[in-house]
Amino acid sequence: MALEQEQIDLIKKIITSDKKYVDNEDLFDDFFNETYKRSFLIMKSVKNEASLEAYLRKIATTSIINVLKDSGRLRRTGEGFTPIKEKSFDEMVSPLPQQQQPQSKYANVDINYDVIDLSDGPEEVVIKKEILQKLIDAVSIAHTNNPAKQYMQLYELRYVKGLKQKQIAAELNLSQGEVSKRLLELIEEVKQEFNKA
Repeated sequence: MALEQEQIDLIKKIITSDKKYVDNEDLFDDFFNETYKRSFLIMKSVKNEASLEAYLRKIATTSIINVLKDSGRLRRTGEGFTPIKEKSFDEMVSPLPQQQQPQSKYANVDINYDVIDLSDGPEEVVIKKEILQKLIDAVSIAHTNNPAKQYMQLYELRYVKGLKQKQIAAELNLSQGEVSKRLLELIEEVKQEFNKA
């Protein structure tokens, strides 16, 4: 499937504007390919530009995190994801020698800074919910029409848990070729449901 130049430019813009892109510019091709791979179905189905951009932003963020994890540049912590090369504040500040330690009663107070969460605006939240609901509805319809194909399990394992086809094949006791075939069938089913809307 060939991308239109507008779609290519939009994906590039979204990736380069992501804060995790800074200092990871060498992985741009991986970011782009992962984002495209996860969003090609939606790009053909969603006609509203605002909806498409909101959806692509979410996909790009997830794709960038996955590429950074796979390349060993990001790790999961209790607070979220942290770059591997990032040091904690305590590691960066060398302790004062004992004689230079402040003598006030406040010297042993821990100071914690909360991470600011810049949440999506209400319009973006509504758009994302609508798109995701349409997607889940389409997968559910495909699964109901042909439960033997295990579309719901395939969707969850591939797109929610992020498993590779080989891992899905082992999980569902299928061949990798059959998993690939069913995923393509599911994509076509979802496409048809999106085109009805």
